[in-house]
Amino acid sequence: MNPLFTKNLPGLDDDILKSVRFALAEDLGSGDITAQLIPEQEQAKARVITREDCIFCGKAWVEEVFRQLDPAVEITWHIEDGQFAPANTQLFSLRGSARSLLTGERTALNFVQTLSGTATISHNYTQKVAHTSVKLLDTRKTIPGLRTAQKYAVACGGCHNHRIGLYDAFLIKENHIAASGGIAKAIARAHEIAPGKPVEVEVETFEELEQALSAKADIIMLDNFSIHDMKKAVEITARRAKLEASGNINEATLVPTAETGVDFISIGGLTKHCRAVDLSMRVL
Repeated sequence: MNPLFTKNLPGLDDDILKSVRFALAEDLGSGDITAQLIPEQEQAKARVITREDCIFCGKAWVEEVFRQLDPAVEITWHIEDGQFAPANTQLFSLRGSARSLLTGERTALNFVQTLSGTATISHNYTQKVAHTSVKLLDTRKTIPGLRTAQKYAVACGGCHNHRIGLYDAFLIKENHIAASGGIAKAIARAHEIAPGKPVEVEVETFEELEQALSAKADIIMLDNFSIHDMKKAVEITARRAKLEASGNINEATLVPTAETGVDFISIGGLTKHCRAVDLSMRVL
């Protein structure tokens, strides 16, 4: 796979620790006053189910929530990240302090419902283009603070990660081109700044496509090209560079875009339009 697109997420474990710590502090504040209604020594069991079909994601976040809140809580898993869960499936069960189970419930489920939502939409999109060789990519349009989490969920759903941030690959867009003095100059400068880093260039016309090819861009992003023009771009490029389709890709345009022969399709909606999965926890 081109190094621009990777499932390797450096820093993911540290990000989980930090995001869970922040989420618990946000919810707990000075303490869970409602949980204090329950006797301190009261023990309980609980089970968590999904109320709808989904691709599950979020195991490590649940474990970190209860590790930070109360390491004595026992978690029994009935599913793994990336697995399909039909509606009413029991995902995991908990045993421990009743106070701890109820205090950690919302934080744990918030992570799972969001990441499972991302994984599920990613799975649904990739199934639609399974008859083609195209790879579906996420973007940087993620929930602030959950970049690596959502990119992990995208991979769990069967799609692929674009660059992680602004540091691991060049993506030269319209404003970069204008400020750099043109496509050729921008690409040449990119190779000087970071030799070996992948260089992708966004183009809006066939003239810009030819310029990007001449300058030997690694990947060329076809920004808001029509289906007809994407097919023509594939013919012109003739595998001299990888092509990525981008711009307003949705369920209606996904399959026709994939069938043009482009190598990649980037979809911001994988992470920015995801709908949380409906979950439920019941204390037994």
